[in-house]
Amino acid sequence: MFPTNLTRRHFFQQTGIGIGSAALASLLDRDAHAGALASKEGHGARAGFPNFAPRAKRVIYLCQSGGPSQMDLFDYKPTMASMYNVELPASIRQGQRLTTMTSGQDRFPVAPSIYKFAQHGQCGAWFSELVPHTSRIADKLCFVKSMFTEAINHDPAITFLHTGSERSGRPGIGAWLSYGLGSLNENLPEFVVMTSTSRTGGQPLYQRLWGSGFLPTRYQGVRLRGVGSPVLYLDDPPGMERSTRRQVLDDVAQLNRLQLANMGDPEISTRISQYELAFRMQASVPAIIDTSDEPEHTWQAYGNQARQRGTYASHCLLARRLIEHGVRFVQLFHRGWDQHHYLPKELPVQCQDTDQATAALIQDLEQRGLLDETLVIWAGEFGRTIYCQDALTKTNYGRDHHPRCFTIWMAGGGVAAGTTYGETDEFSYNIASDPVHVHDLNATILHLLGIDHRRLTYKFQGRDHRLTDVHGEVVRELVG
Repeated sequence: MFPTNLTRRHFFQQTGIGIGSAALASLLDRDAHAGALASKEGHGARAGFPNFAPRAKRVIYLCQSGGPSQMDLFDYKPTMASMYNVELPASIRQGQRLTTMTSGQDRFPVAPSIYKFAQHGQCGAWFSELVPHTSRIADKLCFVKSMFTEAINHDPAITFLHTGSERSGRPGIGAWLSYGLGSLNENLPEFVVMTSTSRTGGQPLYQRLWGSGFLPTRYQGVRLRGVGSPVLYLDDPPGMERSTRRQVLDDVAQLNRLQLANMGDPEISTRISQYELAFRMQASVPAIIDTSDEPEHTWQAYGNQARQRGTYASHCLLARRLIEHGVRFVQLFHRGWDQHHYLPKELPVQCQDTDQATAALIQDLEQRGLLDETLVIWAGEFGRTIYCQDALTKTNYGRDHHPRCFTIWMAGGGVAAGTTYGETDEFSYNIASDPVHVHDLNATILHLLGIDHRRLTYKFQGRDHRLTDVHGEVVRELVG
C-alpha cells in the first residue's frame, strides 16, 4: 500500500535510483548541512544571509500586551489640561473606527493625563513620572511616536504586530529570524519566549504569536515556563539514567531515519533535530535558569521582583543571560496594559512591575558590552484614546483601544539613540508627521539584523511569503 503523501524522493528511492538515500545523508549530516548553508553569522543560516553587515545579531522583544497609554507615559500633551471633559471634536475623530465598547457612547470627553511630565537626558525626551527608571536611560532610546496599525482589537492587533498578518497561520518574527539567520549556539534554541505574570490581569496570549506558521516547526519559539520545569518534557523520566535516555533517543532516531528515508517528510527531519536539541538543552538550560551566581548589585538593579520566578523582572534578567549564551531572539510578553476603566489605579502597578527591570536590562547589556549588538524593542499592539471610556472624574478615567497612533521605543543594535521620530496632533489621536506602519517597523528591525525584508521569503501555497507581506519600507532615520 502506497503512502498517501507520496513524494518524488519516495518514488525515486523505491525505483532503486537511490536519491532518497543521498537526500537522507544530506539531511542527517549536520556538519555537512551547516557547511552548505551556514554563514559566519550563524549555524544553519540561509545561503546569502545576512544580506549585508548587520548592526545587531540578537533581539530582545519586550512586548507590552494590551496597549500602553502613550499620552500617560511618553507622548506629552500639555494643552489637554485645559480641555478636561470637553467633547473631542468630530474633526479630530474624522469618522475613524470605534470599538463596540465605545461606539454607543453619547459623549467622547477628553481625559487629560493626571501625571507629571519632565524632559530627561541630553536628548530632552519627555517621560511621565510613572517611568522614573526608564527616564534615566533617555539618551539610549530611540522613540517612534507615530506608529500605526490596522486592527482595533487585541487578538488581531498583536497577531499583526508579530506576524505581519491579522490572521493566524503566519510565522512570528522570531521564527522568521531563526529561519533566516540560524543559531548562535547549537545547545540552545534560536528563539525563546517567556510570558510573565501580571497583577492587573490581561488579554490571553496564544502560541501562534511565537509559532512557525507555514515554516518548518523547528523554527517555532521554545517557551520557558515561570513555574515547574522550565521546558515541558525536558527532564528525564523518574528513574531513568542519562545513559539510558541517550540510548532511547538513539533508537528513536534510527526509527525516524527509516521513516524519513521512506517518506521524505521534512517534519521527520525536524523531529530528529529537536530531540537532539532537547537532549543538549538538559545540560544548558538549567545552568542559565539558575541565577544564584548573580552578584548582589544585579538584584538591586533589577529589583526584588527579579528574585521571584515568573515575573517580568526575572524574565528581563533571564533574557540577558539567554542572549549572553547565544540565543538569537528572546521575546517577553507582559500582559495587563488594557486600562479601560481604572487607569489611575492599574497603570502605576504596571509601571512598578516593568519600569525598573526594563531600564536595568538596558544598562546591564551596556555594561557587559552586549548592547551594541543586541536590539531591544519595547512595544504594545496599539495605543489608547485621549477620550474617556465611560464615566470621567478628576481622579479616574479609562481609555479605549487606538490603532491610529501609538509610541514604541528601541535601544542598542544600531538604532539612532537619543532621538524621537514622528509626531502626533495635540490630542495624540492622529499622526502629524512621519507615520510608521507596523510593516515599516518590521522592515527596519530586519534591516538592523542585516536582512533585506524583501529577500527573506518562503514559498507556501504557490507564492512567496514574507514577514512584511508586499509592504514595508525601512525607516532610515531610526538607524544610527
